[in-house]
Amino acid sequence: MMNSNLVPFDPYYKKRITYVWRGQQFAFDVAHTIFSSFQIDEGTDLLLRLIEPAFSEPQRILDVGCGCGVIGICLARRFPQADVTLVDKDLLAVRYARHNAELNATTNVTVLGSVGLSEAPPGPYDLIVSNIPAKIGDYAIEHEFILEPLRHLRPGGEYWFVVVSGLNHLIPRLGPRHNLRLKEIKKRAGHSVYRIIAPAATMPTGGL
Repeated sequence: MMNSNLVPFDPYYKKRITYVWRGQQFAFDVAHTIFSSFQIDEGTDLLLRLIEPAFSEPQRILDVGCGCGVIGICLARRFPQADVTLVDKDLLAVRYARHNAELNATTNVTVLGSVGLSEAPPGPYDLIVSNIPAKIGDYAIEHEFILEPLRHLRPGGEYWFVVVSGLNHLIPRLGPRHNLRLKEIKKRAGHSVYRIIAPAATMPTGGL
């Protein structure tokens, strides 16, 4: 576990980014090769400013593809009663997300290395979030970042995610294709935020 005083000596360390969300100050140390290492990604910021889950006090939250941990750590601060799990396939991202959880005193965060959700604790989760990577291909996005997370939601749970506008050719088609309760929450230059609500009874399985 990295100590905040030692981070500048880490060979991958790039800089510390400050971020204000819901009136609270956060700090995130980032590495050279981690996604969005210059500033908080605009899609991440848009998602965080829009997310309002129906469960006012979610007990279990999952951040898929967490990067350095911005979304999950912010939600852990907002919902201190929740058990928040962050997963990423990049072990350097995992290392920095763990450090940033400590840096921001979010003791309710667990960070795990995981390809997709293979190592994530089993659901159900009340809330799942993701800034979906754009360059992994339509099939992987559909199956690994849309349908698979839905398997881990509790009935009535919510999946909030943001995508770059280049994926708007794909995401809206997935609603009718898999009978999903999919809604576009907001479109802003470069990004769109969506929400899927899991059915009250059976999880979607079409196409798997």
